[in-house]
Amino acid sequence: MKAITLLSSGLDSVAALAIAAESVDIQMAITFDYGQRAGEKEIEYSRKVCEYFGIEHRIIKLDWLSGITSTSLVNRDIEVPSLSFEDIDETAPAEITDASAKAVWVPNRNGVMLNIAGSFAESRGCAYLVVGFNGEEAGTFPDNSLAYVQAMDKAFFYSTQNGVKIMAPLIELGKTEIVRRALKAKAPLEYSWSCYHGGEIPCGKCESCLRRARAFKNEGIKDPLLERLRI
Repeated sequence: MKAITLLSSGLDSVAALAIAAESVDIQMAITFDYGQRAGEKEIEYSRKVCEYFGIEHRIIKLDWLSGITSTSLVNRDIEVPSLSFEDIDETAPAEITDASAKAVWVPNRNGVMLNIAGSFAESRGCAYLVVGFNGEEAGTFPDNSLAYVQAMDKAFFYSTQNGVKIMAPLIELGKTEIVRRALKAKAPLEYSWSCYHGGEIPCGKCESCLRRARAFKNEGIKDPLLERLRI
């Protein structure tokens, strides 16, 4: 079976690609540039991941999406929330992570990306779209949830002739289990970039950085990216 993967170079998308590649033939990876802060870094790292797997890499610009987005992920005049490990703990008030999610929300981003990727999948006769949606982020991002995947599968049944489906190998997993599964699948995590910023090194303070750091800490190993960067 053939598939196309959505690749942002983040921990989740790289892990999903590596795990899916064990059972399906990944034809191409698509990286979207919608003016996000880490866009250049995501493209650079995604290219390296594609070289590692020997797959085609396509970059699709969505300039109009940044034009209608006012949240901090694309608007440099608004600060990206800085959190702590206590803030992302299960016992912490949900309002904290809810506010963080709202601050980086891009209007219908996953819906736009999936529908574009669905067109490529149908045109190439690919049965699946591989995504990094996961159980941990579904708590604050509803477009990472199983319910969303099922809804999109139903939509693709009507909008694609070959009935493209979403393959989400991480859909029930938390970040710690994702790290464990990714390492087992030999994912090149040294070239995965999760930070909302695009600096030389991860900021270590945004929610994405913290969830990643906690996962590697739970596993008792050093993050391969930080090891490569000698941090």
